[in-house]
Amino acid sequence: VSLAALLGWMSGWVLIFVLLLTARTLFGVFGSATNPAAQAYVADRTSREERTDEIATLTSGFTLGQVAGPAAAGVLMGLGGLLSPTFGLVAPTFVICIIAAVIGWIVLTKLPEHRPPKQDAGLGRSGAKGLWRDPTILPYLVYAVGLSLVTGVLTQTFPYVIMDRMHVEGTAAAQATAPPMTIGAMATLIAQLVLIPRLKLPVRSLMVYGAIMLALASVFMVWAQDFALFAFSQMMIGFGQGLARPGFSAGASLAASQEQQGDAAGLITAANGMGFVVSPLFGLWMYQHFSPASPFIFCAILLAGMAVYAWFTAQSVRPTK
Repeated sequence: VSLAALLGWMSGWVLIFVLLLTARTLFGVFGSATNPAAQAYVADRTSREERTDEIATLTSGFTLGQVAGPAAAGVLMGLGGLLSPTFGLVAPTFVICIIAAVIGWIVLTKLPEHRPPKQDAGLGRSGAKGLWRDPTILPYLVYAVGLSLVTGVLTQTFPYVIMDRMHVEGTAAAQATAPPMTIGAMATLIAQLVLIPRLKLPVRSLMVYGAIMLALASVFMVWAQDFALFAFSQMMIGFGQGLARPGFSAGASLAASQEQQGDAAGLITAANGMGFVVSPLFGLWMYQHFSPASPFIFCAILLAGMAVYAWFTAQSVRPTK
């Protein structure tokens, strides 16, 4: 659709918009299944003691893609631009299509389900109907919604804070924003690939410590004025997310029974994106209409409440060493 529009094969912004919206909707319907399916597959084939580490490793794969994706897109656009300016704009899309097809073929042919699911039951009741109301699973969903709201606020307001406090805009703003966010993404990878497997913290501790780190990062963002503090804040955000996200994901999986793993993974994925729907109201709107510090104060207060909530509601499940 993008290439056809850029080449002038179709006209009318309404038609183009509808077709792009349709393509995005198809991805939302089918592509959104990849994350919960992968998590459910891992949950079905790991013991309870292994699950936190394995889900953290799986989550790090998604994080690595988020880190490498923007950089790869820039390179692909540059290489495509050597052929033609039009193709350069859509080069990442074509590469994504090829990668997705290859991955689909690998999963279909190289990932046979020859390992039967583990038969250790979780803590949840049997059956999937009304699973989100299950008292052993609901706390993780509530926490996931709160974390996604905070993540949306911090992510969406950060570029504007850079522009306003460092007095840069345009290309200079992008250059000032990218390094701290890259540092944050690398901190997430370190937390998920290094800290979690070695510290063997219980699910509850991962959620509590993750919320505390994010709260401290939000406080630092209130008065950060230079690159060093911005980078440090993003590093704290990265560590906080790197601990908290595997914490509630593994917690929900451990609370669900074996036949509920796919449904629990789907609920966690949905909850993990739910906060982004309303985060502009708590982030950019507050930033503009209240004060530049108000979104970060809101996040710090919410995260402090989430840490307390996780301490009293999350199961203290500790992996074996």
